Amino acid sequence: MAKRGGFPGGMPGNMTNLMKQAQRMQRQMEEKTKELEEKQYTAAAGGGAVTVTVSGKKEVVSVKISPEAVDPDDVEMLEDMIMAAVNEAFHQMEEDSSAVMAELTGGLGGLGGLSF
Repeated sequence: MAKRGGFPGGMPGNMTNLMKQAQRMQRQMEEKTKELEEKQYTAAAGGGAVTVTVSGKKEVVSVKISPEAVDPDDVEMLEDMIMAAVNEAFHQMEEDSSAVMAELTGGLGGLGGLSF
């Protein structure tokens, strides 16, 4: 009579290898996450009138405004340039993060709803 419900001699070895791979991937993800958090991303708007730098931790690190960009009669334009530069810097950071994680996971999607 054949054994039911198993892979004789094969499953424990495969499961061990799978666990080792998962642990290695977790370590690599932690290393990459740390590297990404230490990076900085800079973007400009208004032809360089406003420059914003953000960190991989999603924090604004610096905002530089050219004196020529400061027009008391057009504060809205300055606000728009700051917002555009901040959004572009965060966009660069997110693209970099997504690319690194896709490379690390081999393009696997939907890892249990995790986001990086």
